[in-house]
Amino acid sequence: MTWLLEPPFHSHRCLPPHIRHNFPLEPSSSPRFRCSTAPRAQSLPPEREPESLALSLDGPKERRKIVRLAWEKLVRWSRSLRSKAKTDVLERTNKIVVLGGGSFGTAMAAHVATRKSQLEVNVLVRDPQVCQSINEEHQNCKYFPQHKLPENVIATTDAKTALLGADFCFHAVPVQFSTSFLEEIANYVDPGLPFISLSKGLELNTLRTMSQIIPKALKNPRQPYVVLSGPSFALELMNKLPTALVVASKDKKMANSVQQLMASKNLRINTSSDVTGVEIAGALKNVLAIAAGIVEGLNLGNNSMAALVSQGCSEIRWLATKMGAKSTTLTGLSGTGDVMLTCFVSLSRNRTVGVRLGSGENLDDILSSMNQVAEGVATAGAVIALAQKYKVKMPVLTAVARIIDNELTPTKLF
Repeated sequence: MTWLLEPPFHSHRCLPPHIRHNFPLEPSSSPRFRCSTAPRAQSLPPEREPESLALSLDGPKERRKIVRLAWEKLVRWSRSLRSKAKTDVLERTNKIVVLGGGSFGTAMAAHVATRKSQLEVNVLVRDPQVCQSINEEHQNCKYFPQHKLPENVIATTDAKTALLGADFCFHAVPVQFSTSFLEEIANYVDPGLPFISLSKGLELNTLRTMSQIIPKALKNPRQPYVVLSGPSFALELMNKLPTALVVASKDKKMANSVQQLMASKNLRINTSSDVTGVEIAGALKNVLAIAAGIVEGLNLGNNSMAALVSQGCSEIRWLATKMGAKSTTLTGLSGTGDVMLTCFVSLSRNRTVGVRLGSGENLDDILSSMNQVAEGVATAGAVIALAQKYKVKMPVLTAVARIIDNELTPTKLF
């Protein structure tokens, strides 16, 4: 196929009026291309050879050049967008409070503290020994005795002191204890203080998510709320390993503000408006992780593991979409991403519970030997009620609840 140059057609007046007006082609207009597969009868005059109008794609050098030029253009465009991103949120933030001195709360406090050395990060803890360890030795003796915390991380057991003048609040208290905890400190919480929930799970008696628990306990339906979720182990955050999370809020500006506050070279933050999808996926993946652990403890192999996790993901999607979640959320970081991490990696607390159940251990013995909360144990009970409420069949996730309730044993189920 060859590209030839020829004078413009003279049928321009046959075009529709609006096109003829925008593209007024006359016989004297510049030449146009014509495609022909036939051999050229004669060469064009030298001055009209179209060599400069075409770029040969033959040869690896030419192809690499085109790819390189396209890549450079994309990088320039990306840099221009990043340069326009506002950083004033971090600049005007002076104090952060983290409610809860567990592993993830400590890791998040350490991360935010490194974003700005002048930032005061208060961690509200219950254990006086942990409080003293953070303030005097700059380490959490209970969860991260080998990691030094930034010096601008300060621990306290006084809720009023911790919350006074805070610009953002990270909530890292386990879901089952959140209502009573928040009711105790409600008088010290500013009505406009944004709450960023790090807790994953459903309240067992009420089936409520954290987006429902927080405003109810604080008696403020307009309390600003953001949920943070995604595949993240506290230990890897402390080690500054690359991580990606999602923040979801019905207030787009609030989600963007939290993104600017937290995003760093080792932590990528995506935003979403699907609070329901992020919360339900974050809660139910813990239950699925227990099931995956049971399969591992029973040594049932990789085939059954893949089948079980695939079925569990479908069940999460069925229920979450019935509750108003977007299906795209469930295939993203807070859905599939978190499922992959929690179900397949040994650092997962919920997976560990399942492995030990599958190995024949008693649930009470398992829980009493752990110094961290496995949220999937309590959330499993809520799954049965939700499945009945929304009329969704969830054989895998409801089976976990039956095992935890001693109605079934892992060997009988599988």
